[in-house]
Amino acid sequence: MKPRALRQIAETDIENAFAYYLNDAGPDTALRFLHDVETALMHIEQNPGTGSPRYGELCEVPGLRLWMLSRFPYALLSVEQAAYSDVLRVLHQHSDIPAQLADSY
Repeated sequence: MKPRALRQIAETDIENAFAYYLNDAGPDTALRFLHDVETALMHIEQNPGTGSPRYGELCEVPGLRLWMLSRFPYALLSVEQAAYSDVLRVLHQHSDIPAQLADSY
């Protein structure tokens, strides 16, 4: 098990998505989104290095993994470090993930 460390931009990604769901779908959906994020973060802590390496290869970021949320169209992008899992971003699956990663790595 490795603890997670969310970069500030990943926290901002979560806050922005939460605000979107709160305004467009209501508080219950927004809270379900946060629960889904927390579940995915716990998975990354308990299973470091899991997830698709596709964007790591595409963006030439060694060790980058993508783990999808189970109920919302968002993905956690993380890199396993020696002592923790570095959560770079939490992005919508239809966004330009390579472009947004370039801004944060």
